[in-house]
Amino acid sequence: MSRVLFVFIDGVGLGDGDAAVNPAVAARMPAVRALLDGAEPTRANHGLSTARATLRGLDASRGIDGLPQSGTGQTALLTGENAAEMFGRHFGPWVPVKLRQLVFSESVLARAMRAGKRVAFANAYPEEVVRQAAGIELGRLPGPLRAGPPLAALGAGLLDRGTSALETGDAVASEITNNGWRTHLQRLSLRDISPHEAGINLARIAGAYDLTLFAHYATDIIGHRGDHAAAVSALERVDDFVGGLLSELADDVLLVVASDHGNIEDSRAGHTLNPALCLVVGEGHAVFAESLHALTDVTPAILRLLS
Repeated sequence: MSRVLFVFIDGVGLGDGDAAVNPAVAARMPAVRALLDGAEPTRANHGLSTARATLRGLDASRGIDGLPQSGTGQTALLTGENAAEMFGRHFGPWVPVKLRQLVFSESVLARAMRAGKRVAFANAYPEEVVRQAAGIELGRLPGPLRAGPPLAALGAGLLDRGTSALETGDAVASEITNNGWRTHLQRLSLRDISPHEAGINLARIAGAYDLTLFAHYATDIIGHRGDHAAAVSALERVDDFVGGLLSELADDVLLVVASDHGNIEDSRAGHTLNPALCLVVGEGHAVFAESLHALTDVTPAILRLLS
């Protein structure tokens, strides 16, 4: 195994087993549950390893008081550094200005590129947003590029997929389907694909690279609303996406699905202290997952595998 597809899913933790509280238990998630031999992605199943996958819960607090947040959590995931400790507290939703250079220059994407690996950022971003970032100081980046994944892609020179790539299936929208691009950006030429088809597209993209990163944020956004039914729908969309992805993913690509903090797994509140989701799928998954205990362990493990 020498290639990795890193799928970042914002705001998903391992919660309890109560379907009335945890949308991940209430949701129909056949793809994920098949990987786990019918088990649910809950805190009680942390460490479960089957023939196909290993489920881990990652410490998102890293010794810092308070609720974990997206900005420092994504920085920790993408660089391997204890970002909350470096910044002095948990911070979100964006990567704080003080830590942006770290993500820009020392992310898993940039480091894999410097090691001579073929690397891709599979998300599409609007051309007009990317143009705004040209030559601008990191502290003044437009809002959509202040999140960890696009900032890492910008630093690695990989923020290069836009409308035309979505049209040909050579990119995936952050929302998974193209509906947001059609509705909010008026890209009416885009076909509104299903989550399953989007997963197939991502598998095809990943098949051409040593390391591919894709990021999805709607799970965190919906988790903040406290709407249990909407959260169930959001997780079912992710599961359909994973199902499509697994149907076409090459055998020599290890799939690592990881989050930055808990949120959507408890519809009674926003962010939680629950361990962040990490699901490793593919050949060698159990060995790879052995070193995964905290957000800061993901990037080092990926870079070791790629070396």
